[in-house]
Amino acid sequence: MRIFLLALCSIVLFGCATPPPSQQQDSAPAATLDPNSIEDAVPRDEIITRAGNTSPYTVLGKTYTVMDRGDQYIEQGTASWYGTKFHGRPTANGEPYSLYGMTAAHRRLPIPTYVKVTNLENGRTAIVRVNDRGPFHSERIIDLSYAAAVKLGYATQGTARVEIEAIDTRNSPPGADQDAAKYYLQVGAFSDQSRADSLAGKLQTQLELPVAVDNTQDDFHRVWVGPIADLGTVRRVSEQLEQQQLGSPKLIRR
Repeated sequence: MRIFLLALCSIVLFGCATPPPSQQQDSAPAATLDPNSIEDAVPRDEIITRAGNTSPYTVLGKTYTVMDRGDQYIEQGTASWYGTKFHGRPTANGEPYSLYGMTAAHRRLPIPTYVKVTNLENGRTAIVRVNDRGPFHSERIIDLSYAAAVKLGYATQGTARVEIEAIDTRNSPPGADQDAAKYYLQVGAFSDQSRADSLAGKLQTQLELPVAVDNTQDDFHRVWVGPIADLGTVRRVSEQLEQQQLGSPKLIRR
């Protein structure tokens, strides 16, 4: 597990809080999570703010420098996870940590950075968003949320050998997500079938991507654009739809 010393609480990076006496040791939550129900973080363009990105910074007598950019970053090593002890406490950028979220702590990647994590022991993958600093064990390269560890299949043993690959959300090359699920943009949801069909027809004349009306969920008719193979195209199509005032699309990953 990630180690935080109380002496570091004055450092803006961590926003530490003294855990209650009953919570000196980290642990998993009482509720059991189904790894098949845990969804990946969805990469998107975000501004790298000052919060969490002080550089250089020093922890336990060692100084670290935050990278300017995370794209093309690949690393292999040991991953750990953190859970109930830190649940609800501020992460490096001030966001409250949720053991159920798909987030991670890394020593050098800029915050936020999205990374694809592959468990080299079983081949499982997960996409997480780096919003925290750590781990500060020299033999570990990334600290994942409990949910991410469950999805990757190593929550029980505590650590796993992984590969982490940063995702460039500003310039995702076509085909970069061929081994992952495909993406759709939901542009509207209507109780009236005719309204959904009308919007789908309008979108079809504006876009070079497939447009369909999904009627498989409840009583609503959802207008979807896709499938879309990569996140770069997702971003460009979203911008086009908003510029043409065709709706504010919602990203769907399958």
